[in-house]
Amino acid sequence: MSLLRLEVSDPQFTPAHTRYISIHSSHLGGRHDVSVYNADTTQRDIPVVILLHGVYGNHWVWMNLGGVHKVYEQLRAEGLEEFLLVMPSDGGLLDGSAYLPLADKGNYEQWIMDDVVNAIKTLHPSQVTDKSRWYISGLSMGGYGALRLGAKYPECFSGVSAHSSITQLDDMAQFVETPLSFYRCEEPREADLLHWFDKTTDTRPALRFDCGTDDSLIDANRWLHQQLIARKISHAYQEYAGTHEWAYWHEHVAESFKWFSAIEKRHKSAV
Repeated sequence: MSLLRLEVSDPQFTPAHTRYISIHSSHLGGRHDVSVYNADTTQRDIPVVILLHGVYGNHWVWMNLGGVHKVYEQLRAEGLEEFLLVMPSDGGLLDGSAYLPLADKGNYEQWIMDDVVNAIKTLHPSQVTDKSRWYISGLSMGGYGALRLGAKYPECFSGVSAHSSITQLDDMAQFVETPLSFYRCEEPREADLLHWFDKTTDTRPALRFDCGTDDSLIDANRWLHQQLIARKISHAYQEYAGTHEWAYWHEHVAESFKWFSAIEKRHKSAV
């Protein structure tokens, strides 16, 4: 579908380096929002990081609960590669959409992969080019979204990094009262991470994920780690002290940025 209407915040009234975008989604039939940081970049071919939030949240939580822009700026001062940070809403479905293509409720996957991606390319045509590499990260439900989209669309991403992730749709029951049947997709295995990881592909994006040792999702993340080992899928898995909270994500989103930056540096050194 073609990209529908955009409304963009005026930089003279918006916090430094930040833009807010409202997109009339071609896949959800309504207006949904995106926060963009480092929006005033002049770097051509800039790599893009999509950050997916968890249940209950919206596009603003990464910056205003997680201080992700402060983490990014500190790391930039230490030599991090430059990125455009793109933080979309999940589409605003109840407590969370899980970023899935739901059979009769809207395609929350293509809201990210089509509407958001094309809006960023439209608004930053001189910076986000065909040479720009894309990365995806997320926390909790957003970690699940990042893992699933990275596995399903390996050609679209150079790296995937997830924090405190839901790893099976059943994990959503820890956070929402909505019956899991609500998340029905047309394809029976659509929501199954391992279904997409099992798909044969010549190239997979670089993959890492982490979880706090006191997080209710620690067993789910250990399970995914073992499943990927059994499939001989290259990845990095780390555990840190911490639980399912913003203090943990504020600290460890730095691991995502450093992981992506290392990939960018390898690409540059290979040229």
